[in-house]
Amino acid sequence: MPHKAKKNGSSAYDLAKIKVIGVGGGGSHIISRMIGHFPRSVEFIAINTDHQDLNHCQARTKVYIGRSLTGGLGTGMNPDVGRQAAEENRSDISEALKGADLVFIAAGLGGGTGTGAGPIVAEVAKQSGALTLGFVTRPFAFEGSQRDRIAQEGIVKLREKVDALVIIPNDRIFSVISKETPIIKAFEAIDDVLRNALKGIVELIMNPGIINVDFADVRTIVADAGSAIVGMGIASGQDRVVKAVGQALNSPLLDVNPEGARGILLGVSGRDLKMNEVNEAAHIVAKTADPSARIIFGAYYDRKLRAKHLKITLIATGFSETAQPNSLFGTYFGEGRKDLGHGAKEGSAAPETALSEKEGAAVPKAKEKKKDKESDIWDIPTFLRRRKK
Repeated sequence: MPHKAKKNGSSAYDLAKIKVIGVGGGGSHIISRMIGHFPRSVEFIAINTDHQDLNHCQARTKVYIGRSLTGGLGTGMNPDVGRQAAEENRSDISEALKGADLVFIAAGLGGGTGTGAGPIVAEVAKQSGALTLGFVTRPFAFEGSQRDRIAQEGIVKLREKVDALVIIPNDRIFSVISKETPIIKAFEAIDDVLRNALKGIVELIMNPGIINVDFADVRTIVADAGSAIVGMGIASGQDRVVKAVGQALNSPLLDVNPEGARGILLGVSGRDLKMNEVNEAAHIVAKTADPSARIIFGAYYDRKLRAKHLKITLIATGFSETAQPNSLFGTYFGEGRKDLGHGAKEGSAAPETALSEKEGAAVPKAKEKKKDKESDIWDIPTFLRRRKK
């Protein structure tokens, strides 16, 4: 159950205790780049078999596992060693996770510690009663088939242990960068997606809303959900609702699209938010969901947003096992993103690319509009029209 904050002259809130766990080298690096972007009440924990790598992690709490197995030198890309290391120090992991209501597990799959220890960490978190979400990356194709096979096996095992799993294939980064993009910026783009996904959930829970979303709402949508996506979009100007929802639904870095989701949690925020915009956002999102989907929405004032900007945060869960990969090169998270070398100007909207019905090849937007006009479905946003063909 969430822990109640002590009364100190102001209203008391039931605050969920949130912990973000980086497992393995990849996970430790991910959370190191997240720290400083979250409220201080969110605790970051690194778990690793590589003692040197663990020492370099910025997390305040560190759990060194598998000392007798690895001597502090890592697992050599062997998930069985990673699993045994986590089992060896299971009590230490349990102690670190004690009291958590919500646990995020971040890992890069394909190696030994993240792939092998990740499911054990998730199992411990679930057994403690915490809502448990996994956020993982899949290796690049150039890393080889063996690493990809290890990652795939890790996904299967981790999905069995978490409430919901968000997967980001590293290869998707090539859809939003150019040949000139520095490698550091490319990895920063992947980190941005992970950070924004986690931060979006944290903000939904912790920010008091005009129409409030709380931890119980998140649990309702996420508990035992299987696959999930978490999207965020920020837009301004005319049609800012359509633009922001499109960004949240269509990130090219996510593994699946949210069509047919049976659980949706939607947050709409801004400094000048209108009731009609909340209604419009909910209406658009509902078109992508299963007709019987459970949809929970909230709205809150966000003083951190720039004036005239609107932000959409979306959690979608409950896809069928045959959910199609997200092949829409729609937009990257948020307006005003960093230029990753693909020609977009600072603050401009990402290029919108339509896909042909048969081959998935890009078709000119003018041709798409002509076809849409003939079909007389102008009341449906562009990114939904593409899906309905």
